Amino acid sequence: MTTKERINIDDVVIRFAGDSGDGIQLIGTEFTNATALSQNDLGTFPDFPAEIRAPAGTLAGVSGYQIHFGSNEIHTPGDLCDVLVVMNAAALKKNLSNLKKPGIIIANEDGFDAKNLRLAGIADEENPIKNNSLDGYKVYIIPITKITRESLKASGLGTKEMDRSKNMFILGLICWMYQRPLAPSIEETKRRFAKNPAVLEANLKVLNAGFNYGETAEIIEEKFKVAPAKMKPGVYRGITGNAATALGLVAASVKSGLPLFYGSYPITPASDILHELAKQKNFGVITFQAEDEIAAISSAIGASYGGSLGVTASSGPGIDLKSEAMGLAVMLELPLVIINVQRAGPSTGMPTKTEQADLLLSFYGRHGEAPMPILAANSPTDCFDTIYEAARLAVEFMTPVTFLSDGYIANGAEPWRFPQTADLKGFKINLATSKDISDNKYYPYMRDERLVRTWALPGTPGLENRIGGIEKEDITGNISYDPKNHEKMVHIRAQKIANIADFIPLQALDSGPEKGKVLILGWGSTYGTIKTACQELKKEGIEVSHAHLKYMNPMPKNLGEILSSFDKVLIPEMNMGQLLMLIRAKFMIPAIGYSKVRGLPFSTHDIVDKVKEIL
Repeated sequence: MTTKERINIDDVVIRFAGDSGDGIQLIGTEFTNATALSQNDLGTFPDFPAEIRAPAGTLAGVSGYQIHFGSNEIHTPGDLCDVLVVMNAAALKKNLSNLKKPGIIIANEDGFDAKNLRLAGIADEENPIKNNSLDGYKVYIIPITKITRESLKASGLGTKEMDRSKNMFILGLICWMYQRPLAPSIEETKRRFAKNPAVLEANLKVLNAGFNYGETAEIIEEKFKVAPAKMKPGVYRGITGNAATALGLVAASVKSGLPLFYGSYPITPASDILHELAKQKNFGVITFQAEDEIAAISSAIGASYGGSLGVTASSGPGIDLKSEAMGLAVMLELPLVIINVQRAGPSTGMPTKTEQADLLLSFYGRHGEAPMPILAANSPTDCFDTIYEAARLAVEFMTPVTFLSDGYIANGAEPWRFPQTADLKGFKINLATSKDISDNKYYPYMRDERLVRTWALPGTPGLENRIGGIEKEDITGNISYDPKNHEKMVHIRAQKIANIADFIPLQALDSGPEKGKVLILGWGSTYGTIKTACQELKKEGIEVSHAHLKYMNPMPKNLGEILSSFDKVLIPEMNMGQLLMLIRAKFMIPAIGYSKVRGLPFSTHDIVDKVKEIL
């Protein structure tokens, strides 16, 4: 047996790929958890088909999971991967273009038989693991399925049951290669299969077989060491965007003292928020899986009327259906948080693929003049802070607020140093009391200096008032069809939202000089890619500045001043130029758009190349 060479590296990008039934997302998640416990910074990108069970072995059925981790600061899941692990021919065919040269390929030899080649559309004589098409890569061909079956021949399991464990071989092998601990995966496997001892034993046996194969087999000559990242002291956990969104809502409920009601209808990629919140009953969270999207938002409005923090969530098609009720919430001037985890559209579009195509929908996707605040998260961990702020603005300004995420953020994961309760902003709740009764009457649309009305809880003596979607008379809240009153109320509602600009932070630059040739203006999930691109450009001696919007409406008061300080403003978006349209209209500058609508996030080199082009 040869001595394994240990190679120290700063960072690495690994992509796992296989059939949808191969457990790729599971081992990606488990390897991510082990990596986080090894104190590396990381970013992930789960990439899976929309079909519940696409035909096995086909290109349509390929599921992928990419992780970028290192001893330095990580902002993206990486562009091209250094290591590609594939379980069959289709996975290799679909993902080979994403692998660097020279890179490492680990292939399951048993996934390249005649049947798998045919399903992947590859002729027998063109078998990539037998011809010379993979020259230039370091290729390790391992009979993973065969070894798995051999490891479990005494288990009493059938062939299909044994084959389901082959993903654990890969997990054990990669943990060995990158010196990740097995303990977290062992504990999670015990929890997952606690009620099925035979399957539990099989998974643990194959997990250890993969680890031991790396240690004892002659085929793999090296293993890698990635030192821990230098991170701020504190308690960390790995978290996805949807999980961070759920916990941010719980924090807002606890901090405000308002019970949290979440009315939702399942939809990809927002469903995990419902799953996470359903676990939080100990915080008094009420989750309601409605029969449709309209019922979901209507129940949340009813909860807000009753004094709860009402929240609803969906993705593009569901937001379309919620639009009428969103207008009702605007008219009622009740606090409501509307979560839109964006995906590729229109219509059903590509449910599991990411896009930023709902910004204009959030601004204008309601009949009548119905403005509302809009906030956008920029990373999985930022979902916590941004949804918390969305809830705070909704309560303090008595308005529905839209929170924008997308599939890339929602499913991605990164280490999160979670805050303490004392670090979170407090809530100012405008509850109506007996002090708001004048002349033995309560005037529901009497406003403070911010134009914010009070929140009258039903059943409170003396605070009886009309409720509904018909236009309100100023001050009294009575039904009114008076033209001048309608115009006045439209302007008041709009001005109330505009006034929020006085209560949010001024826009700051994320990096780069305050004046210069190029400013990259981004929003949402393009943050990590833009930040990394600016770092790459700086290494090449090209100074570029970066500003990233969180507050989409109203925008920070100093944004125009920042934009005017640069010769050119570049706006990359995963849409056809929606923020570009808003910026051009509002600030009258010739901003340059850069659109990508492929259901995939921008890569770093996309941004780098575009900046060089415009310079």
